Amino acid sequence: MGEYAVGEIWTTLVSEFSDIPDLSTITRITIRLLLAALLGGILGYDRERKGRNAGIRTHMLVAVGAALFVLGPLQSGMEISDLSRVLQGIVQGIGFLGAGAIIVRSAQREIEGLTTAASIWTTAGIGVLAGLGLETTAVLSTVIVLIILAAVPHLLPNLSQTDSDSSEDDRK
Repeated sequence: MGEYAVGEIWTTLVSEFSDIPDLSTITRITIRLLLAALLGGILGYDRERKGRNAGIRTHMLVAVGAALFVLGPLQSGMEISDLSRVLQGIVQGIGFLGAGAIIVRSAQREIEGLTTAASIWTTAGIGVLAGLGLETTAVLSTVIVLIILAAVPHLLPNLSQTDSDSSEDDRK
C-alpha cells in the first residue's frame, strides 16, 4: 500500500505540473514575464524617482499581473477571440487601482495623481503586450511612455503650469 500510494501521489503531482510541456514553453513564459517585470520596473522607476507612491514594485506587479492574466488563458487553450473578456477585466480592474492613486483636494481645487494613474494603466497595457508575446511592441510602447513622462513636461513647461486642472504630478 505504501509504495502504491507514493506512486499515485507522484503521478498526480506530475500531472498537476504538466502545464509547461517542454523547455521551449518555459523559456517563452519566462521571457514574457521577465520582460513585463523589467518594463514595468522602468516605468515605476521614473515615478518613484519623482516621489510618487506608485513606484517600481507597483508598476512591476501591475505589468506581471497583466501578463499572467493573458498567459494563463492562452496556455489553457482559450481562443484569441475569447480573450477580449479577459482584457476587458484587466482594463476595468486597473481602472479601480488607478482611481485609488487619484486624490482630489477640493479646498485647494487640486487633483493629484492623474499621471500616476495613467502610468499604472499604461503599464498594464504593456504587461498585456508582453504576455501576448508582442515583445517589440511592448518595448516600443515603454520608450514612448518614458518620453511622455520625461520630455513632455520640459517641452511644454508653460502649458503644464498654466493649466488649472494640472497637478504637481503632471509637471514633474
